[in-house]
Amino acid sequence: MLSLNTLSPGKGARKAKKRIGRGPGSGFGKTAGRGHKGARSRSGYTCKPGFEGGQMPLHRRLPKRGFTNIFKKECTIVSLSALDRFDAGTVIDRDALLAAGLIKNTDNLIKVLANGEISKALTVDVDKISQGARDKIVAAGGTVKE
Repeated sequence: MLSLNTLSPGKGARKAKKRIGRGPGSGFGKTAGRGHKGARSRSGYTCKPGFEGGQMPLHRRLPKRGFTNIFKKECTIVSLSALDRFDAGTVIDRDALLAAGLIKNTDNLIKVLANGEISKALTVDVDKISQGARDKIVAAGGTVKE
């Protein structure tokens, strides 16, 4: 009869822990499976990331490609359709866009692109604006400052 005191795991389900350094009869005595001498036989051995045993590491074997411009300026893109939510006659600048939640990072430049349409006369004061967006804002009766 099967009861809690007769339960046991199936054969082969549990593997015994490898006991190293317990004499020559265990098969892992003396050097405890670490071999003779060398860095890996010592206690406290750690390997640098990317180390390949003295072989030239992959990150040094591959050629260098490209270039990173450290003077690059990041632009936060704002669509023209997003500006349509403001009331007519509003001055749209960095503070207004931040308050409306259209931009998050205040360090980047702000660029308005002509995605969508605008139906209200707005005054747009941002860092950059595309020619198409400029034309649409002026056609709607608004003005653009840069």
